Amino acid sequence: MIQVQRSFAGESGGTLYLVATPIGNLEDMTFRAIRTLSEVDLIAAEDTRQTRKLLTHFEIQTRLVSYHEHNKRASGPELIRLLEEGTSIALVSDAGLPAISDPGADLVRDAAERGIPVVPIPGANAALSALIISGLPTERFLFAGFPPRQKKALNEWLTSVAHEPGTLMMYESPHRIEKTLAAMLEVLGDRRIVMARELTKRHEEAARGTISECMIWLEEHPPLGEYVIIVEGRTAQSGSSGSLAGTGIAEMADGVPNGAGELWWSALTLDAHVRHYEEQAKLDRKEAIKRTAADRSMQKRDVYNAVMRKDERE
Repeated sequence: MIQVQRSFAGESGGTLYLVATPIGNLEDMTFRAIRTLSEVDLIAAEDTRQTRKLLTHFEIQTRLVSYHEHNKRASGPELIRLLEEGTSIALVSDAGLPAISDPGADLVRDAAERGIPVVPIPGANAALSALIISGLPTERFLFAGFPPRQKKALNEWLTSVAHEPGTLMMYESPHRIEKTLAAMLEVLGDRRIVMARELTKRHEEAARGTISECMIWLEEHPPLGEYVIIVEGRTAQSGSSGSLAGTGIAEMADGVPNGAGELWWSALTLDAHVRHYEEQAKLDRKEAIKRTAADRSMQKRDVYNAVMRKDERE
């Protein structure tokens, strides 16, 4: 049976407000968010210590309780009970919009199932902020969340989105981003991406390039801060290569075959791999070695030494 919510119809019972908080810059807090947090009966926060700093800054005195992944089974039913009794509750995450890749989604589901109004209080969002500065297509996009940690699960996860025509958005930690990019290169091909970090903060940065170029960049600039990775979708990245399916022919971009599937360089020797970049992509020897090392997840010096030894033998 269809359920219709009229958020401001003045019905009895409480309301669950989903309040966006800044992702780095306190000036991104909206007037409506401040008013809502001041007026509700209770604020449920993912990290009460983090949220308390925000409330103190804006002189908000509302009672604060904890709701996170590890206590949601106990806290969730209690919050629903309070809502049904008429308590107004604001849900906040550490930063950005709540209920996106966090346990708030469970609370929203339970509230909606019971006919409790759920009202969004919009504001900052890291994924969309990175998307609109990326320079990649924005007509269609998919937020994929956090990549799995284990290699097998990560490869399966990437395979599941490999044919998505829209731009992909995902979050990654500085400790895992290099491994994730290596897996992306293997499964998705050398697509254009953007690595955005420190969004809205003083050291905001967006690194734009192919996956292999960004891997080289991270070798020379160790990752810092949480990242949003924006990845070119298959349609934009592979052009009309779909018409070549099954022919054994792949379109090329900068001397590199597009698209996912078997690694394009798997049949090449190390030396041939480097020469491919020199001849097809018109790169100098140093840059060709960097690209080859990134493709194979090798150290640049190991590729350099192997190629130089072969040149000496010849």
